[in-house]
Amino acid sequence: MIKKEQKELARWAMQYALKKGCQECRVGIFSGSESSFEVRDTQLDKLQQAEENQMVLYLFVDGRYGAISTNRMDRRELEKFIADGVTSVRFLAEDPARKLPDPSLYFSGSEASLELYDPKFQSVSADEKLKLAKSAATEIYGSDSRIISVSSAYGDTENFAYIVASNGFEGESATSSFGVSVSVSVKGDGDARPESYWYDESLTWEGLQKQGVGKKALERALRKMGQSKIQSGKYQMLVENMAVRTLLSPLISAINGSSIQQKNSFLLDKIGQKVVADKITLVDNPLLPKALGAKCFDREGIATKKRNVFEHGVLQTYFIDSYIANKLNVEPTTGSPSVLYFDKGNYSQQELIGKMLKGILVTGFNGGNCNSSTGNFSYGIEGFLIENGELKQPISEMNITGDMLTLWSNLAEIGNNPLKSSSWQLPTLLFDSVDFSGL
Repeated sequence: MIKKEQKELARWAMQYALKKGCQECRVGIFSGSESSFEVRDTQLDKLQQAEENQMVLYLFVDGRYGAISTNRMDRRELEKFIADGVTSVRFLAEDPARKLPDPSLYFSGSEASLELYDPKFQSVSADEKLKLAKSAATEIYGSDSRIISVSSAYGDTENFAYIVASNGFEGESATSSFGVSVSVSVKGDGDARPESYWYDESLTWEGLQKQGVGKKALERALRKMGQSKIQSGKYQMLVENMAVRTLLSPLISAINGSSIQQKNSFLLDKIGQKVVADKITLVDNPLLPKALGAKCFDREGIATKKRNVFEHGVLQTYFIDSYIANKLNVEPTTGSPSVLYFDKGNYSQQELIGKMLKGILVTGFNGGNCNSSTGNFSYGIEGFLIENGELKQPISEMNITGDMLTLWSNLAEIGNNPLKSSSWQLPTLLFDSVDFSGL
């Protein structure tokens, strides 16, 4: 946690920066720790442990702005560091859009209500962590003659922040996370070496999946055996929840404030317009308790709130921090999404597969890109051919092409299996009429 004396030091540093010529100042104290254990074929391959203790000062001087940081927490050293920082900022170009947010936008209260930190974090021993990293691999190592290699990893982080601003904001936060992952490669036909992975992540040690991650990774690798292309054409496309983020990311990037300000977005001037399918109501809910990515305030101290990003296909908001808001002469919202999920999902992935006469289940994307101005995209994919409601041939080395607004306007069904091990809690999605190129 951030100690009392650290908070006092942050407040002193803010006042000292004001004394040295800043008109406004924000100071953040950030601390935390992380550890990771990597295992290859059941043997410990890599161990890392790190701690952070840093002060960052955001200086607003004579219409100019700069940020400086240090891990030195001695007042005498900080005096010179801050004074030199203020002097340096005066050499920068003026930027009237750089200023602290309106105090009325600030969060006031305690983020502890979201329960984002596991109080048992420090009680988990290194032996327990290493045991989990090893057991994730040993549950499959040697279980199948086709296995070439198995790698597993365990990692955890705890992060604490205390932020104070000269126009009235004061807030602190504490978060933790625990994660385990396994990747496996197997002998396929000829020179083929199919590989896959699986993972779990949780805010708490008790909530972390301790068994089955390795078996899931092996299952996903083995089912890739015999991958090949199929005939090009338009198919229904079912995208696994693990892969949906690749398709949603261009939409979120297109409503980022910097993209809007730079006029580099295919969703420019689309607020209030229907741009995607009616059934899409995408929610950003930073205040969802015990959720990865949740937070009561953003990096500027602006209070977060639940908001619909798209509502029945209509674009409702952009993600705009105070700097971009000042440039655009609009009210800020927040700089980025926190916890994203679709408002309603009706079917399991297996039920969605069962509804398809002929289509493709996409389990992963292999490279590709999306043009941020036009929304045109091309992605490599892998997955399975679906016929009469059943998975048939595994496929790879195929591409999908199109434009994002057409793709998302063709969303046919939303799954009921949100990915809770991510801050973007996205489910399996079914799209109609997607162009696939193969044979």
